[in-house]
Amino acid sequence: MEPYRLKLKEALEAIKNSELSPVELTEAVLSRIEAVDEKVKAYVTVTKEHALKRAHTLEGSNEALPLKGIPLAIKDNLCTEGIRTTCSSRILENFVPPYESTVTMRLLDAGYVLVGKTNLDEFAMGSSTENSGFFTTRNPWDTERVPGGSSGGSAAAVAADECIAAIGSDTGGSIRQPASYCGVVGLKPTYGRVSRFGLVAFASSLDQIGPITKTVEDAAILMNIIAGHDLRDSTSAEVECPDFTSTLGRDIKGLRAGIPKEYFSEGLDSEVEEAVKKAVSVLEQEGLEVEEISLPHTEYAVATYYILATSEASSNLARYDGVKYGLRVEAKSLLDMYLETRSKGFGQEVKRRIMLGTYALSAGYYDAYYRKAQQVRTLIKRDFEDAFKRVDVIITPTTPTVAFRIGEKIDDPLKMYLNDIYTISVNLAGIPAISVPCGFNSEGLPVGLQVIGRAFDEETILRVSHHYEQLTEWHKRRPEL
Repeated sequence: MEPYRLKLKEALEAIKNSELSPVELTEAVLSRIEAVDEKVKAYVTVTKEHALKRAHTLEGSNEALPLKGIPLAIKDNLCTEGIRTTCSSRILENFVPPYESTVTMRLLDAGYVLVGKTNLDEFAMGSSTENSGFFTTRNPWDTERVPGGSSGGSAAAVAADECIAAIGSDTGGSIRQPASYCGVVGLKPTYGRVSRFGLVAFASSLDQIGPITKTVEDAAILMNIIAGHDLRDSTSAEVECPDFTSTLGRDIKGLRAGIPKEYFSEGLDSEVEEAVKKAVSVLEQEGLEVEEISLPHTEYAVATYYILATSEASSNLARYDGVKYGLRVEAKSLLDMYLETRSKGFGQEVKRRIMLGTYALSAGYYDAYYRKAQQVRTLIKRDFEDAFKRVDVIITPTTPTVAFRIGEKIDDPLKMYLNDIYTISVNLAGIPAISVPCGFNSEGLPVGLQVIGRAFDEETILRVSHHYEQLTEWHKRRPEL
């Protein structure tokens, strides 16, 4: 097997047993990027020289590190000291952070090798990576289709074996939806479980960083590195972190799963529905107790999300004014400079969301929109709390359809927004969820199964999804490029 095809756990074992060196693995991954990224376009920046230098340093060290020599890709909205961090936006095209994010610092301490920064929808605003300020990433299963978003570059890189694993961020489904479209595993941890320090903010009450991997076990291994309290992030939770791999392999007999009827209604593709129901049936045969439940406020999730997320974006993106850092367009007056910089620096979708958010927060509309959305958010959170009194996990499709064609929805924002209908509620409630491959449709495109858990109970969703993964072969399939 080519080294770049290795799963994270396999690569770790190969390096530990001296069957493979950090340099050999890094060179194999970099060669793979050179061979296929022209088709996939997963990377904004490939850090070839940096990666090889780092791999050589690690190879010469006798230190036993948990991720020693593992080439990973990082979504380009996490700050990496001395390495360009663009958020796939023209306004930050030449921004080089003077500091490291907490997540990437923890990965560095664990011995990882950064092979590149991956493409995303600009400032993580989108569901297809078509909103990148630079180019559209393509789905490795069908390069005429989107990889999903906003972590489309990370998911496509993992699916195309252009890295051993990757890090993404999830504000309304941005890890799970591209993982589903690209046939890989994507975990959104509980809000506060992973530090957001150094993640360029989109919507601060919703953003969360998580792993995109080839297997559930690989996701658990990365969670052991990146999770944990951080004093530099005021929203970081002071909750003890377990060993996320500890429950993998335990049987699921007696665990209870809820199937929300609201997630199996109009708009769900019949082949996606069939694949998800078959997956539930597989788990049922293993002793999982399944019952139908209701999450009655699901229908308000998309509207609620697009008021709260855009309001927070409007506030967070006010800092890009051409004064402190990033793009500056010279003009005759200060006001003109602000206008020109923001007009030329931001793309259409980012401008749309800033305007929506500014409107929702404006005098006379704040109570009608923002305050009301916060109240509905509480109701959505309560739906999950009530459900988790009866069940241990909730199982749903990750997305209503498989990956759509490039350009198919870009001119219809509402259609695009509805694409995240099954993932958004999880962010509003602040709870963890994972997407795992559960089949392919008749066109050979991947389908994702979403497993949702209680706050700070990543262990149970990892246990259930790992058990399912061990019974099936879907995660072993790789696209031909």
